[in-house]
Amino acid sequence: MKTKLTHQYANFKQAKIAYTVSGKGRAVVLLHGFLGSTEVWEPIKTSLAKQFKLICIDLPGHGQSDCFGYVHSMELMAQAVKAVMDNLRLKKYVVIGHSMGGYTGLAFAELFPDFVRGLCLFHSTSYADSEQKKRDRDKAIRVVKNDAEIYVRATINNLFATKNLKHLKQEILFTQRIARKTPKRGIIAALEGMKTRPSRDVVLHFANYPILFIVGKYDNLLPMQSLLDQAKIPKYKDVLLLEKGGHMGFLEEPEVCVKHLKRFIRNSFAPYKLCS
Repeated sequence: MKTKLTHQYANFKQAKIAYTVSGKGRAVVLLHGFLGSTEVWEPIKTSLAKQFKLICIDLPGHGQSDCFGYVHSMELMAQAVKAVMDNLRLKKYVVIGHSMGGYTGLAFAELFPDFVRGLCLFHSTSYADSEQKKRDRDKAIRVVKNDAEIYVRATINNLFATKNLKHLKQEILFTQRIARKTPKRGIIAALEGMKTRPSRDVVLHFANYPILFIVGKYDNLLPMQSLLDQAKIPKYKDVLLLEKGGHMGFLEEPEVCVKHLKRFIRNSFAPYKLCS
C-alpha cells in the first residue's frame, strides 16, 4: 500500500484538481469516496494498471485538490473530473466511483453521457438522501466543527463490515490515515453536497452502456437489498455481491473485486456486449 505516484494538476475554476495516471490501454477513471483520495486505490491499482490506463482523481476538498466554496455539489465534482479528462484529452472511458465517487459518477454520466463507456457504482446508490439521512448529515457537520478527529475515527470504522474489524486492522489504519488528511472545510463541503444531491435513477434507466453494482452483504451504510433492486434497472447490467464485505470492498475482498472489474471494463469497451 505504499506505491507513490507523482500528482499532476488540472486547472478548474481558478484552482487545481490533483490526479495520477498509471498504466496503459483503455482509460479508466477511479473516483474515491468521502474522506478518501487517490491513495485509497493503491491496493488494487497495480493489478488493474497492467491492462488499463488508470486516472485516479482527488475530488474537490480531498487529497491534494483545492476546496471550492462551502458546498461541493456532485455536479461540481463531476465538472472537476471533466476538467481532468479534458486536460488529458481523453474522450471515452469507464468511470468507477466508490460511494461519494459513485454519486459523482452518476452526475458525470448525466452531464456528459457521450464520454462514458461504462459506470461502476462501487458501494454507491442512485437515490437521494432520505430526510433522516439529511438530518444525520447535519449532525455530522456539527460534530466535525467541534472535533473532526472523533468524527473521522467513528466514520471509518463504520465503513468496514463489523466482523472484519478485528482482522483488517492494517486496512482500517490505512483508511484512517488518508481520511485524517482531509481538511475540515473539505469534509463539511462534501457532507453538504451529498445531502443536497438529487436522485439519479433516471441515469440507470437510459444508460446505453454497462453499469456494474458492487454490493457489500454487510454494508452498514447502504442496505444490500436496495442496491440489488436498483441493479435491476439498467438495460446493460452487472452485479457483484461481496459475501464478506461491508462498504470497502477493494480492501475487504480485493482479489474478487479486481477480477470482476477487469471483466467489466473489457465488456464496457466491447460494443453492444451485455455484461453477464
